[in-house]
Amino acid sequence: MSERAVVTAGTGGIGLETAKGLARHGFAVTVVGRNAERGTSAVAEISAVATGAAPRFLAADLASLDQVRALAAHLAVEGPLKVLVNNVGAMFAQRRQTVDGIESSFAVNHLSPYLLTELLLDRLQAAAPSRIVNVTSAAVKAARRTFDAAEPPGGYYGFHWYGRAKLANLAYTLHLAERLRGTGVTVFAADPGGAATSMTDGTMTSPKIVSPPLRLLWPLVRRTFARATAGPASVAASPSVFAATDASLEGQTGVLIGPGARPVPVFRGADDLRTIEKVLDLSRRLAPLDDGHGAQHK
Repeated sequence: MSERAVVTAGTGGIGLETAKGLARHGFAVTVVGRNAERGTSAVAEISAVATGAAPRFLAADLASLDQVRALAAHLAVEGPLKVLVNNVGAMFAQRRQTVDGIESSFAVNHLSPYLLTELLLDRLQAAAPSRIVNVTSAAVKAARRTFDAAEPPGGYYGFHWYGRAKLANLAYTLHLAERLRGTGVTVFAADPGGAATSMTDGTMTSPKIVSPPLRLLWPLVRRTFARATAGPASVAASPSVFAATDASLEGQTGVLIGPGARPVPVFRGADDLRTIEKVLDLSRRLAPLDDGHGAQHK
């Protein structure tokens, strides 16, 4: 029987290519997304390269914490889980709020993968040795390390707020790796570098996403973004697939896999203990665990 793998935001772009890579390795892949039509198309693409059990699609809006909990409950009853790839990510040109009343960038890019992971830890431990892969971004370098609330002080700038949410998730990833050390569940971050996706071809073309000083340099900034996101999604997915499957990582945890599918130094600030403590406190307040579905915080 094929071992199970889950890829969030797996119906297009980097997520779909990640799902195809896992399917080639023999996993029974479940892709999660919002759109059923895209889900059907993704399953067909994954099926064409799968060497194990048939892939499938599950619908969930990961901006809703209730839907994240429902997704976790659905996945948990199906048994042990070998690989969880939290690929979900979104950048917004204008400030948005989720149905939970939380700023959307922080909710989607951090709270969603945080909550899903916590609620599936017992299923991952049941499949040990197993792996968790959280997709990060070099945008964390532009982030403010303030985590007293979901929203940092000052104006809304989509790129910087995206980077801050990804920084929160990277800090959580490093904490989780240490917390689970010795359990058989290993935890990795994967930086895809960049690729031409709906996010990079849409939101990242607007100068509204950067702070006023960078807007003055927008032609240069835009060209930099364009060069950094010009590659194919199949290449950008390789760090996630490597982190999820490569035998060279056995016995390792808390490693960042960078573009080119090789270990790289963790972005500065992500391993700061005060930052980690602040992120954990905020996450627990905004996305409390449902005791009926998953492991408790330690």
